[in-house]
Amino acid sequence: MNLDVTPIYAALLALLFVFLSLRTIHLRRRHRVALGDGDNPELRRAMRAHANFAEYVPFALLLVYFVERDGAHLALVHALGLALLAGRLLHAWGVSQPREDFRFRVTGMVLSFGVLLTTALLLLLPRLF
Repeated sequence: MNLDVTPIYAALLALLFVFLSLRTIHLRRRHRVALGDGDNPELRRAMRAHANFAEYVPFALLLVYFVERDGAHLALVHALGLALLAGRLLHAWGVSQPREDFRFRVTGMVLSFGVLLTTALLLLLPRLF
């Protein structure tokens, strides 16, 4: 069994995570805030984009890996990985904007939830029926 697809998306998502982390660190330094958000809206948005990524991506990526491990068609695994990556990019962009366009945030969450739900069903249904 060759598990080649999920690591590609794990690496791309890791790069995005590092970017979100560095942006938060930069804003902390610029605004001299060591802990919390210092009541700074820009820092608060960066922190939420970073934290939301950390809350959803590991679990979703693990589920994508399980789907690939179970032998799903590689096109499906790529579709799941792309949807997760696009969803996290859109969400982070939307949350980070001072004048937020909720379409980015909502589309990002729809894609992320879509990956979570699709992978959960793909993993559960064959085991239950």
